[in-house]
Amino acid sequence: MLRQVDHNLWVAEQPLRFFGLEVGTRMTVVKLSNNSLVLISPIKIDAETNQQLNSLGTVKYLVAPNLFHHLYLSQCQKIYPQTETIAPPGLANKQPELKIDRVFTQDQIEFNGELEYTLLAGFQAFVPPKIAVVNEIVFYQPSSKTLIITDSAFNFDSSFSTMTQLAARVFGNYQLLKPSWLEKIAVQDKQTLTQSIDKVLEWDFQRIIMAHGSIMENDAKLQLSEGYRWLIS
Repeated sequence: MLRQVDHNLWVAEQPLRFFGLEVGTRMTVVKLSNNSLVLISPIKIDAETNQQLNSLGTVKYLVAPNLFHHLYLSQCQKIYPQTETIAPPGLANKQPELKIDRVFTQDQIEFNGELEYTLLAGFQAFVPPKIAVVNEIVFYQPSSKTLIITDSAFNFDSSFSTMTQLAARVFGNYQLLKPSWLEKIAVQDKQTLTQSIDKVLEWDFQRIIMAHGSIMENDAKLQLSEGYRWLIS
């Protein structure tokens, strides 16, 4: 079910377990002025969510925001066959059976000038047993001053299960908007990542929506800056 966050901005959540921990996952929906809808990190679309989306506008873009958040793209393509699927660099090689129309950073994508984006170059994650390139695309909706991220920071709090809270404490990001120490281990090119974060911080955002964790409504820019100072120091 969709939940409105701001004007022309909605989210929908569903359960997701990662290494046995319930971390949840979130889709963000951005409505453009021409009534086109952008689905960032699509989740499984049920009948109710489909009805809500159709009442808001026309689903035009399906977006895989990094190399890991693509699980429900095929289902969405079947529900919305006229959509355009946009993916980060490398996803076509990772998932050759997936239909991809355009690639971020290679193709020019305008979104009517209402949704900006950048590649978080240099960001890597430790996904046992290996360090993985993420190729995360970070988005910014100027009208609501909202930053939309995926796996580049988390915000687990008391709304999550006891086990997830405990794990977040161990990983160093309980009630803090930051990557875990697993990402600190994984990141190898801190200079490139620093340049990427500096570019993100040029945007005038107040809110951050992430795929895993509670949305941060206040002081989000300061929190993200502090969270990444820890990682790249």
